[in-house]
Amino acid sequence: MNTKTLIDNLARAELVDMVPYQSARRLFSSADSDTDAKVWLNANEAPGSGEYQIKSSNINRYPDFQPDNLLTGYSNYSGLDKTQLLATRGADEGIELVIKTFCKAYQDSILICSPTYGMYSISAQAQGVNVIDVPMISNTLDIDGIKAVAEQVKVVFLCSPGNPTGNLLPESQILDTLAIFQEKAIVVVDEAYIEFSPQNSMQKLLNQYDNLVVLRTLSKAFGLAGLRCGFTLSNPAIITMMSKVIAPYPIAAPVADIASQSLSASGIKAMQQDVTTLNQLKQDFSQWLSEQQWCKRVFPSDANFVLFECDDKDGLFDLLKAQNILIRDQSKQVQLRNCLRISIGNEYELSLVKNTITQALANTSAKTLKV
Repeated sequence: MNTKTLIDNLARAELVDMVPYQSARRLFSSADSDTDAKVWLNANEAPGSGEYQIKSSNINRYPDFQPDNLLTGYSNYSGLDKTQLLATRGADEGIELVIKTFCKAYQDSILICSPTYGMYSISAQAQGVNVIDVPMISNTLDIDGIKAVAEQVKVVFLCSPGNPTGNLLPESQILDTLAIFQEKAIVVVDEAYIEFSPQNSMQKLLNQYDNLVVLRTLSKAFGLAGLRCGFTLSNPAIITMMSKVIAPYPIAAPVADIASQSLSASGIKAMQQDVTTLNQLKQDFSQWLSEQQWCKRVFPSDANFVLFECDDKDGLFDLLKAQNILIRDQSKQVQLRNCLRISIGNEYELSLVKNTITQALANTSAKTLKV
């Protein structure tokens, strides 16, 4: 018996044919040749890099389970008590922990509303949990469809602002969902991009709904994607329960040091200034897209990326890739045929995108993009 056959036989059957989440770095590795020449606009990362100091005096010691400097920083930033916070390895670990804490393998189900972030389904499948999908209707929740499956669900995942669509969910619909699942299921609102529209956070509802969990990350607006640091926000009872299943040392000491600096008063001010700049660049780029004949639709965005539909999705993607400009193909997602997603980089990077497309159109004398 060869190794692959052996492993296939030993692994859980449902994992053998499962397709892993295709992250931006799985699709295009940062170890690829000419990395420095690439324009990375496919992972919703913040442009630029910060300067941080780390301490190495205790690197031989295990870090605290929940480093106090980190929790204090996020407590001050969010206005929540530290008992309402759990620091995790990115928001992705928060997704995994919620499922692990509240769902029984091969018995329970989660609910997603596609198109949405792929890791909800992957994390559930990896833990033997079923996935029920009630697709969105015009970028809003299908409340009637959600009600129809309410008795079958233990955890609900809502992404607001959504990924890959970029829009906020109406607060009234989130309230409806919380009411539907009160005393029935946990409702998770993933707010990875909420710094780009902070006034719309559902954090304000935490004290009203015992079944609400909010996920956050430092990967987007704070520009710390490589750090892998996120937070789960909820009531102390849920945080305590999730703390029972998380790894014993989830946050590395250097991660806590850098993240704490980003959560200082000066770090938060710098983040907010960057958000203002990126939101303006997003508005300008969305306007430019809407003026292009080859662009059929520009989705409204409350995040740091723009989703758009175009005539020749493959041609545009390949044109930019040939110039080492990487964006994200979202056309395989439900309801997103011919759609591409571009992260809002810096002004130079977005100008490079515009100029590359404009030049290609000029060279072909075409009104639609065909390359």
